[in-house]
Amino acid sequence: MDISSLNREELTMLGAGACTMLTLHFSSQLASQHLYYWKNPKQQSAIMIIILMAPIYAVYSFVGVLDLKSSKPFLLLLDLIKESYEALVVVKFLALLYSYVDMDVSKDIVPDGIKGREIRLGFPMTIWQPRAIYMNHQTLKLLKYCTWQFAVTRPTCSILMIGLRLLGMYPSSVSWAFTVILSMSFYVALYSLLVFYHAFAKELKPHKPVAKFSCIIGIIFFGFWQGALIELLVRSGVIKSHHFWLEVEHVGEAIQNVVILVELVLFSVFQQYAFHFESYSGDVQTMLQKGKKKE
Repeated sequence: MDISSLNREELTMLGAGACTMLTLHFSSQLASQHLYYWKNPKQQSAIMIIILMAPIYAVYSFVGVLDLKSSKPFLLLLDLIKESYEALVVVKFLALLYSYVDMDVSKDIVPDGIKGREIRLGFPMTIWQPRAIYMNHQTLKLLKYCTWQFAVTRPTCSILMIGLRLLGMYPSSVSWAFTVILSMSFYVALYSLLVFYHAFAKELKPHKPVAKFSCIIGIIFFGFWQGALIELLVRSGVIKSHHFWLEVEHVGEAIQNVVILVELVLFSVFQQYAFHFESYSGDVQTMLQKGKKKE
């Protein structure tokens, strides 16, 4: 096949398909390794849900690139599935962090070694909280609920947006109102997760928390704000329709889908490090035991 003879649409489809296949390959490889070394169902079930986020996003974005000009109800249904899955991933990620520090997410019991640990807050949390708070069961409950609110806000807004679009009652002012609401929800959930991380930094250190946070932030949170920025650039005329083979109303969605597909390849590779199976394979424990014997 002569690539130079392909037009813009065909090149975009070819690149999107290649990125999708690579993401599916790397994600399925990591998922199969966890299934093979299935030693801790509580933690690994949460990890599996997080790992599967990349291929689900990839398939969603690829279908979006293929079907931008038609099947609007079908694409809206995919939107709802993807955004509901985002909410599930955030909840499962918090449960995974709880598991790492040997706590039950359904209970607000703070370990004795954590009680009284100081947490420094920043804006906008300081609007309703002191700048410095101390870890107790009320603080833990606040952080949990601030994270869980995203799991309710995200799918609720998605259902409302889909309903308004199908009814033809979705002007740009309503669209930006939902963007503001979701941005606030994203920020509060992200900030709460980061506060939890700083509160339990010592306990989480062996579990590569920065790498894991980077995956969640990159795929869910950054992807949302990236989409909002692309939409703003399209509406302001910075990005024009001649950049793609599509009419102007589809350009923003197409660019967002293509950019996400490229990013997902990188994230699926990075997940190999962030959510590696080695801690469940027994290899790490064996190496540590051999090291102690040598000493």
